[in-house]
Amino acid sequence: MAIIIKTKDEIELMRESGKILAEILKNLSAFVKIGMSTHEINVYAEKLMHNYNVQPSFKGFHGYPAALCTSVNEQVVHSIPSEKKILKDGDILTIDCGVLYKGFHSDSAVTLFIGNVQEDVKEFVYIVKKALYETISKIKEGEYLNIIGDTIQKIIEEQHGFSVVKELTGHGIGRQLHEDPYIVNYKEKSPGPVLKAGMTIAIEPIVAMGSGKIRTLKDKWTIITQDGLPACQWEHTVVVTKTGAEILTK
Repeated sequence: MAIIIKTKDEIELMRESGKILAEILKNLSAFVKIGMSTHEINVYAEKLMHNYNVQPSFKGFHGYPAALCTSVNEQVVHSIPSEKKILKDGDILTIDCGVLYKGFHSDSAVTLFIGNVQEDVKEFVYIVKKALYETISKIKEGEYLNIIGDTIQKIIEEQHGFSVVKELTGHGIGRQLHEDPYIVNYKEKSPGPVLKAGMTIAIEPIVAMGSGKIRTLKDKWTIITQDGLPACQWEHTVVVTKTGAEILTK
């Protein structure tokens, strides 16, 4: 495992990358509405990226065809934006986005309510968001990597009875979109490597309301829950410091 410690100058570039991504996601969140296709959201995202002079991290990554992943309801991750996928009242939409700025990537995801969402689904989304932020609050130099997975699993499964999607992980990030280490969202037997100041990682609890069992559709990208129940993802890129973690995409 080759974990790359970033320099002060590299972290500053990642901070700028993250700030731009946060602004793009803020704009996208305000743009989304009932009756819109996920393709329209992707078109707007590419326009914003052009305006901010950044490149889409996802487009072309292992052949992925779009700038965003737009996962609706039972879609878990990697859902390709489509003119046929129209947002309806009561949907939840996860927008996962990454940008490349001056050689450095940032990666973040938010889950949005489309119109009047059922209260139990709202609560589910809030809990996944809570798991992300509580996990980030525990990160600092000297802790072991698996504090991330341990914290997420306790909140999601033990406290609330939802399911971590164990096949999907967070990851290191920097000059490459995916770097070491890969970060599971559950407790492993090994505590993993020790966190060090200057590590930059994307933390992303990916959670299902139901069993957590998944399958991939014929497009070879879109992953859905087998039981058809909703899934949710929240994500931030952070840098480890001696005293905590700084969110770069806040």
